[in-house]
Amino acid sequence: MTAPMDVPESSQHAEPEAVVAGARNTASRSLRQIAWQRFRKDRVGMTGGVVVVLLILVAIFAPLLTAWFGQPPNQFDQGLVDPLTGGVLRDPDDPAQGLDPWGGISPQHLLGVEPVNGRDLFSRIVYGARTSLLVATVATVVCVVIGTVLGILAGYFGGWVDVVISRTMDIFLAFPLLLFAIALVGVIPDGAFGLSGNNLRIGVLVFIIGFFNWPYIGRIVRGQTLTLKEREFVEAARSLGAGSTHIVFREILPNLVTPILVYSTLLIPTNILFEAALSFLGVGINPPMATWGGMLENALRFYTTSPHFVIIPGLAIFVTVLAFNLFGDGLRDAFDPRSSD
Repeated sequence: MTAPMDVPESSQHAEPEAVVAGARNTASRSLRQIAWQRFRKDRVGMTGGVVVVLLILVAIFAPLLTAWFGQPPNQFDQGLVDPLTGGVLRDPDDPAQGLDPWGGISPQHLLGVEPVNGRDLFSRIVYGARTSLLVATVATVVCVVIGTVLGILAGYFGGWVDVVISRTMDIFLAFPLLLFAIALVGVIPDGAFGLSGNNLRIGVLVFIIGFFNWPYIGRIVRGQTLTLKEREFVEAARSLGAGSTHIVFREILPNLVTPILVYSTLLIPTNILFEAALSFLGVGINPPMATWGGMLENALRFYTTSPHFVIIPGLAIFVTVLAFNLFGDGLRDAFDPRSSD
């Protein structure tokens, strides 16, 4: 029988020491650091996040991009289109060459021009991003604030407060939001609350989308609050004499930031689609202000002669919504405690 080999003592302890060191390294990192490490490994989520950042930069620097690469978004150039069909001419100096199947794409017009009026599509898309992101983001902030406040109140205090808020959520969730938005936006006056024109319409859209969508996040916050208020750290704070205000703002609310952030990134694309739908139906932002939904509504009449006019704003909506959804899914997986590093 072969005698067992002597294993050096250092080798016997190498693996346990490595495990302890790894555990110590993991314990020393905060939740945000762990989530960031997970998110960086998610290539799909990172791609969505990069696209989201680029879209925000495009919306912020729309005037500069238009000045560098395009024409003013509301500048008409009807010399580029056929006066009979409204399609984009292949050569404005020689109309006999017919229509351009590429919609007038050139160094002067990176995405071509609109039929009938000849406005630059690149500039319209860039300014449309500003409109869509503005309405969707502000409406999401309104929705999150209302939903978070009422969700915490319902979950923490319970009793008749929970009953009243929960039944209010049920009523709002059963409300025909699209029909109400069409009716309300269609009858608003030319001026109210110190606003007029499209500024008033943007304010109304933000109010409708934000005020009537809060029950979705309210239910999530309520459910999380019901769980958190029974946790040990909340019981410890209560046993030390902490009041409800301290417990809500110092103990419960910080632990709700992650689900609120994740749900907000998933709510923004829904609001973008809602704003585009209202503009498509003609009750959103008034022309000549650029909106992706309004561009799609105008493009339906020219999909046979100028298909680019349908494809480009449609792709803008598709890419934006997809990027936000991928980004939100990546954040959700990164902050999920059941995920592995």
